[in-house]
Amino acid sequence: MCLSPILRVCVAAIASLALTAPLAAQTRLATDLARYEQDSDPVHKAGDDVGSLHTLEQYRDEIRHMAEALKSTGVDAEKKPAGFKELQISIRENVRRIDDLILSLPVDKRPFFREVRTDLVKTQNELIDALFPRKPDRNSKTPGS
Repeated sequence: MCLSPILRVCVAAIASLALTAPLAAQTRLATDLARYEQDSDPVHKAGDDVGSLHTLEQYRDEIRHMAEALKSTGVDAEKKPAGFKELQISIRENVRRIDDLILSLPVDKRPFFREVRTDLVKTQNELIDALFPRKPDRNSKTPGS
């Protein structure tokens, strides 16, 4: 498939954003999570739950936006995984950090953080589906068997 020069530049710009935006968001998220985990004052830490949740929600929104931007390029992620793969890996790494964070939270605060985690995992799974689309088995005579 031959892309016009303008479309090629747009695809390259989106791919470069896909590489840098998750890294910037990941760095911010990692910094905020580390600061939260190192805070020994339970009163301050309890008050910071709202800020931490807000940071996670912003991260989730940035990730959603980036995934949609990648999909809108029309690039076949299976053939040209650049951007898709990096974003999926970034999400996977941060979901692990979020899991650790959730375990350190009071039980009554966990559902709010789990909701954001669930959204991130959904986006991650969409990226995996784009990278590894399911193809029907050619040896199978009936679909789904």
